[in-house]
Order: sequence, then structure tokens, then C-alpha cells
Amino acid sequence: MKNKKYRNLIILVVLLAAIYYLIPLILPIELPDFWTEKRVRLGLDLQGGMQIMLEVDYAELPEDERDDAVRSAVEIVRNRIDQFGVAEPSIQRIGRNRVLVQLPGLQEFDRARDLIGRTALLEFKLVATSDQIQDTIEQLDDYLLENHHRYAFLEEFIEEPVEDFDFLEDDEEDEFVENDDIFSRLTTARGIPMTISHENVSKLQQLLEDEDFQQAVPSGLMISLQREDREDPRAPRDVFVLLERTEITGSMLETARVQIGSGTDLQAPNRPYVSLRFTRDGARVFETVTGQNLQRRLAIVLDGMVYTAPTIQDRIRGGEARITGTFTLEETQDLVIVLRAGNLPAPVEIIEERTVGATLGADSVRSGFFAALFGLVLVIIFIIFYYKVPGLITTLALVVNLGIVLAALTYLGAALTMPGIAGIILTIGMAVDANVLIFERIREELKTGKTVRSAVDAGFNRALVTIIDANITTLITAIVLYQFGTGPIRGFAVTLSLGIVASMFTALVMVKAIFEAVITNKNRTHLSI
Repeated sequence: MKNKKYRNLIILVVLLAAIYYLIPLILPIELPDFWTEKRVRLGLDLQGGMQIMLEVDYAELPEDERDDAVRSAVEIVRNRIDQFGVAEPSIQRIGRNRVLVQLPGLQEFDRARDLIGRTALLEFKLVATSDQIQDTIEQLDDYLLENHHRYAFLEEFIEEPVEDFDFLEDDEEDEFVENDDIFSRLTTARGIPMTISHENVSKLQQLLEDEDFQQAVPSGLMISLQREDREDPRAPRDVFVLLERTEITGSMLETARVQIGSGTDLQAPNRPYVSLRFTRDGARVFETVTGQNLQRRLAIVLDGMVYTAPTIQDRIRGGEARITGTFTLEETQDLVIVLRAGNLPAPVEIIEERTVGATLGADSVRSGFFAALFGLVLVIIFIIFYYKVPGLITTLALVVNLGIVLAALTYLGAALTMPGIAGIILTIGMAVDANVLIFERIREELKTGKTVRSAVDAGFNRALVTIIDANITTLITAIVLYQFGTGPIRGFAVTLSLGIVASMFTALVMVKAIFEAVITNKNRTHLSI
């Protein structure tokens, strides 16, 4: 009895979790703030876009430097795509020296090609003073107030309703007033540093691409965005006001490497840090910059994106410096890659380019939807006609199975591709297999003269091993496909894996619970199956 309570609790938790992630897909309404913002993403082949294959030409590099060259290329491309504002891009290393870039929903193909193919630019720039930042915010607020009609995408920050307390005129519409702090509200500039929410990053990027807005920034200053957090892409990001003048360029940096501080190191005790070595000219410039700007922040900027902005503690002589902080080892390695990327040792070439129109994607979605629906209807008709009441239970389990798969795709943030839809359609057929095995075992047990309760229990128990064997072998195949496949193959592997796990759960846990509640808990002497 206790085990049944735990089982029922697990079923309830799974169903509630599935509903939580499915509601935004089923009901196109505004949901409360506590509801998830995650949605199923459509892959390149479904919503159109661009796919580019890059190759890093490292033939002239030593063997031990080739891997770093490819990693640097990946980081540069990732940084540039983030600036471009493409939603949910896919950037992955393929083989030894290739990088596959997929940009779903993108239509500005020429611009993307030019952006990805550019030479990397690493710069060290000073962060503006507090007074300069405040003046910048005020000037940009004034500019947007005067020119807000040019920026329709900022509408939510331009006007706000004013409550009317005249109870005698309840029928009048709410009045609206223009805000004079549009930029402040966009960037939550109530203090320093400024931050911006994930939802508003694209709006700021549109502003930064506008020449008139750039001219409104005080002379000698510039606005720059912090890079995306790889661990939490939806986290708020800092907005920096930097001096436009570049103090040091990547060409002045000779090497960058990861070091671990000793236990007696006061700045980085037993922690990783970045060790820098500048060229002779770079060392002279770096000494001057650090000597004249003590306690100022020096931002490390790659292609206009700020990666970190450490504080200058002392005048640094000799051309060697280090960047310390509360970095993890992985973060330190990423920063080293960025620093090395400023002087990329190997050229990157575009060797393949493919574009997919949005119309083709819409047709694929429509065809996939009707194929899945048609397959689902045929399976339901067959299973109900052949197995009667147990068929109805299986139908319910099948619908829940599909719901769990879609909810899992939403939770994981996985991209749904055409092969992924094929995986879902395959899951519809495979989800019935386990139930067919169970029902056939129940039939055999009933033929031997067993009671309904005994036959059902024996049917589930004896089919268990066969079901697990069949699904585990398929799951292993799906895992191998995901591990060694790319793009669409991985999409198929993900949906297939989720479908297998969901079908095992619904068949062995949920269907059995329904059987016990509807059939075996009543004194039945006959079961139509």
C-alpha cells in the first residue's frame, strides 16, 4: 500500500510538471509571472534561417596549438552571433577543425556572412567614471524622449498609464504620459553598474546599431554590453559606458595562460587566474595606462562585447600582469581563449553555406503535424477496436506520453527539427508496443483460467523484462546517435530518447495504476481484451 502511494505521488508530480510546461504551448494567453518563459524552439529546417560551415586552417601551426586555435574560433563566432541578436543559435565544433553555425529565423544572410568572416578585434578600454556614466544616462534619456517616435520597439518604456481617481468619470479611458527616463527604465539604470534583462537585450542592440543614437552618446564615450552568461543565457547582463579610446590592442599581447595561485598568494590563494605577457611596446603602454588609472576598471572587449572589467590595483611594470577574481577554472580558460583570439593564429574560412526559406519551414511544420495527427488517430482506432477497454486506457497513456515528450523538450530548451518530428511520430508507434506485450500476456493468462486480478498482475510482471530489454537497446542506439551525430541527427536522437523514457513510464507505471483503480480493485469476473 505504501509503495502504491509513492507511485501515485510520482505520477501526480510528472503530470503536473508536464501541464506546467504545456500550458504556454496550448493556451496563447498571458500567464502569471511565476509561469515558465521557456518554449519549444523550432530548428533551422522548420523556421528557416542560415547554416554556415567554417574551417580553421591550422596547417602551419604546431600540433600543440591547433586545438586552442579551433576553440578560439568557436568563441569568436559565439561572441559575434550574440551581438547579431539571433535567438537560440547553434554553434558547435565538428571534427578536428570545423565549426557548424546554425542561425534559425535569420533572414539577413549577407550581414551574417560578413559578421562571421571578420578578423577578431581585441581591445582594452577604460570604464568611464561615475560622473561620466550619469551624464551619459541623462543625455540618452533626453534624446529618447525627444525622438521616441522613431523607436516603436521601445513603446512599453515610452508611455505609462496614470490612475484616474475621479470616481464620477469611470467611463473615461486611462490617460497616458510620456516618460522622461526611457533609457533608464530600459537598462534599469537606477544605480551603477547598469543592467539589462534578457528580454530587453535585443532592444538595446537595435539602439546600438542606430547611428543617431550613437551620436547622442557623449563625445569620447561608448555603450557596450556584457557577454552572455554561458551557464545561464537568460540572466541579466551589465551595460558598460566605456572610453571610446583604445588603450591596448590584441596585437600588443604576446601570451595568455591559466595559472593557479599558491596557498600564500594574497590575491589568488589556491584559485585560478589569468597570466598575461605583453610585447615590448605593449609593456610600455600597459605600464603607462596602469600607472595613470589606479583603482579604475579596465574592460577587456572582444568585437565590442565586454568579457570582464577588472580593477587596476597597481602600476604594472615589466610587461607581465594577471587578472584575478572569483573565477572558476572553466571561466579562466574561456577568458584565456578570448585573449588569444585577439591575435588569431589561424585563418577561418567559410567552406559551406546553406539557407532555408521560412515558407519551406512552415510547410514542414504543417506536414509533420498532420503526419503525427494521422498516425495518432490510426493507432488509437486500432488499439480501441482490438483491445476494447484496455485500449481506451492505452489511448489515454499515449496522449500523456506525447505531452511528456513536448514538456521535456520545452524544459530542456531543445530545438525541434524535422527529424525530431519524425522521432515523435516513431514514438507514437513504439509507445503502443509495451502495452501490446502486456495485453497479450494478460490474454494468455486469462485463457489458463486465472482470475482477472491474477491475470493482470501476471501480465505486467512477465512482460516487464521484455519491455525493458527492447526499450533499453533502442535507448542505447539513440544515445550513440546523439553522441556522434550532428544537427538534425541529434534532434531525432533527443525526441526518440524522450519518447522511449516516457513510453516506459506510461506503460509500466501509469497504465498499471489505472488498471488497478478501474479493473482489479473491483470484483470483476470477466475482462474484455
